Parts: sequence; C-alpha cells; structure tokens
Amino acid sequence: MFADRIDLAPKTIVQIARLLPADLGVLARLGTMLQDVNSELSAIATLLRGDVALAARIVRISNSATFGSSGRIASVEDAVNRVGFTEILRLVGTATAARFAHLGLENYGITARRLRDNILYGAFASEALARASGADARVAYTAGLLRPIGLMILNQAARDYLAPGRHFIPAEWPSYSAWELHSFGVDHCEVAAMVLDEWRFPEELGQAIRSHAMSRPEDLARPLAALLNVANGLAHRVSRSFPGEVHWWEITKDRLLAAGLTEQDFEPAIVGTEAAFEAAIAATSG
Repeated sequence: MFADRIDLAPKTIVQIARLLPADLGVLARLGTMLQDVNSELSAIATLLRGDVALAARIVRISNSATFGSSGRIASVEDAVNRVGFTEILRLVGTATAARFAHLGLENYGITARRLRDNILYGAFASEALARASGADARVAYTAGLLRPIGLMILNQAARDYLAPGRHFIPAEWPSYSAWELHSFGVDHCEVAAMVLDEWRFPEELGQAIRSHAMSRPEDLARPLAALLNVANGLAHRVSRSFPGEVHWWEITKDRLLAAGLTEQDFEPAIVGTEAAFEAAIAATSG
C-alpha cells in the first residue's frame, strides 16, 4: 500500500541499496582493495571481470584516448595492467558513471544526463581540490563519485512506498532534504553515509557526505566534508548541480579554510576538472 509518508528504517535502506546497479557494489569492494597496497592487479581484474556489463564498459573506455590507449585493449586484465594501481579507480569510476547516462531520478526531476554529469564533475572536482589541499585525492574522488547514492536510494523508496504525486516538487519544497525528511524521516546525505558504512568504506568518507551540506557549525571541523562542499560549489558554477541542493553551494572563506584551500587554488582546479570531465564524457560517449 502506498502512503503520503513513511518512516524509512535503516534495514529497509540497506535492502534498497542492494538493488542498486551492481557497479556500485563492485566499486565498494574495489575501494577496500585499493586501501591495501599489497593488493595484486590480478585480484582487482578478477573482481572487475565478475560484472560482465561493467567489464565491457571498462574495456571500451580504456581503449579511448582518455586513458592513453591505442585501441588494442581486449580484456579487463589488459585494461588494469595498462592503467596501473594509481589510475584504476578513475577508470572504474568513469565506467560506473557511464551507466547512469541511462538512469534518471524521476522522483527528483533529475535527468540521466544531469545525474551522470554531476557524478563525474563532482568526482573530478573533489580530486583536483584534494591535490591542491594536500588531502588524499583517491578518497576525495570516491566521495565525489558516491555523493548522490542517497538520492538513488530514496528515488527507489519513493517508487516503492509513496503515493502517486508525492515526488519532489520545487514549488512546494525548498530543498530535497525538506521533502525527504517529511516523506521518509531521513535525508539523502544520512542515507548515503549509512550505506557507505554498511559497505565498509572508510568512516571519514561517510562522515564527509553526511556533513557536506555544511548546515551546522561543527561541520567545518571535517576537512573532507568542506572539500566536498566546495567541489560541488564548482559544479554549481558550471550548471552541473541539482536544483534541490543549490542553497548549499556558496563558496565562503570559512569553507575554503576548512578544506585546506585558498582562493588561488580555484583556477587550476577548475581547469583540471574541466579537462578531466570533458575527456571522461568523450570516453563514455565513444
């Protein structure tokens, strides 16, 4: 039976997360493997080969100029060996985002293209800003890539439990969070953090996504959360943010300071982000 609102239990959130595209689960396991410097490339290739659709996208994308290929990669093993340990996350992240070029979030009014663009731009902006600040670029990239996962879960929850017409309507709700708290008793930032904790990502990553709206003074004490906020501020400046979040993305001196950044870090980060984004779009569209 459908309802105007429900209290979405953590157990239900985890169950819905299991129905998300398998790529995200693979990405979670890859993240765990990449934390261990002793992980073998052959073991990573075995993991990626287990999802046939993802493996096919990885091979196709690795044959693009984006990853320096001359077009002779025929298998996941070839792809992994070509890009190496340091670039494998970016390759798999790009391949994962490519899937969302066909999956919009209808209960939020987010098109598939906007979702894909936000995922990629947010990931690359987070990575570029992390390098500028001296933070872990790999963790920042992963945070940017997985930031919208709570939206994906609550979009499915709306399909499964809410009555027709109870989707997010901009004229009725000031933000996604306001609609989510009314409809589910939890917002997408908290949902994403819960799922990433369940998937055993580093605690820092879940905490950053939980706090990156910078809605409380204490959120400024989390450098990765502040960095994620600034990265999405850059996405907003180039019209790659989501309508129900725009009030979060004011880039202030306090947020820059909390992220370990200065205003002088902006220009090179924007240039690097745009270049990486355009190359990824070319690779996923080819």
